[in-house]
Amino acid sequence: MIYWMDFLPSAVLISIIPGASQLLGLTNAVRSGASWALIGILARLAAFTLLIGIVVLGLGAALVQAPDVLTAIKWGGIAYLAWIGLAALRSKPQTASAVEEEGVRIDRWRIPRQEFMVAITNPKALLLFAALLPQFTSGGRDAELRIALLGLAYMGVEAVVGGLYVGAGRILRWRFRSYKGSIAHRVDQLSGVCVLVLAGALAVSSV
Repeated sequence: MIYWMDFLPSAVLISIIPGASQLLGLTNAVRSGASWALIGILARLAAFTLLIGIVVLGLGAALVQAPDVLTAIKWGGIAYLAWIGLAALRSKPQTASAVEEEGVRIDRWRIPRQEFMVAITNPKALLLFAALLPQFTSGGRDAELRIALLGLAYMGVEAVVGGLYVGAGRILRWRFRSYKGSIAHRVDQLSGVCVLVLAGALAVSSV
């Protein structure tokens, strides 16, 4: 048995809280357009698929109980988040044409890789799937199947919420189209600060 009425509101609440992945989606939409930002979300969901697969195979609980592994994942995620945040803060204002040219050459092809790495190196994502999903199923026979279904449902929620963040970024991109370089730079600065704050919060957390 799956407790869908309890699970869905929880999934929406967890997904909608701004995190590194959602901020990346917003920033990517402003700089490189909605299409590439959505491709980034697909890479994020690919990482979640791997994490859910680990949980379904029964390895999630073992990893949660392995502090050395979680610590390694945690500090790898912190380092990657810090690198992304500092890179965003160091970005320079560009003209609209420069943003377009640079986006085609570098930023757009970097989007899926960043989204995947941020998701896969976030220990809270592993803990989410390993500790949270089993709470919404009665266990027993076919428990792994029900956890897999819950994982798929969560990814559906994540895709919708991520799309909303991308939509917000698209609105910013088109609303300030004439000043795209300036807007992209401001979004980079804001997202850089937010990502660094998230990295710091992860560093001092007990995870």
